Amino acid sequence: QVRLVESGGGYVQAGGSLRLSCAASGLTFSSDYMGWLRQAPGKEREFVASLSWNGGSIIYADSVKGRATISRDNAKNTVTLQMNSLKPEDTAVYYCAADGALSDLRVGVPDYWGQGTQVTVSS
Repeated sequence: QVRLVESGGGYVQAGGSLRLSCAASGLTFSSDYMGWLRQAPGKEREFVASLSWNGGSIIYADSVKGRATISRDNAKNTVTLQMNSLKPEDTAVYYCAADGALSDLRVGVPDYWGQGTQVTVSS
């Protein structure tokens, strides 16, 4: 059974930073891509960033480009999202996600995703 567990969310003032972490277990090689999605209240789930578990391309949404860095540690089966210069519009529940198709991940319909971690940015 696939399990994705997010951590690192919290409350931060605008301009601050947070480091989100995802611990993954049970994934097969078919889940080639991992990343982060987010969902604010009343809004659709939104793609944030992704990377290939086996290496390859890294993609960021325009909304976080230049402020977010996604990375992985395959030895620990973890994926990290470092977010700097946070804005109030970054407030959302952030979900770790995995999918064999990058396109599915980018449109917000991953094969697997976790329970999420809340990020709240105050102005």
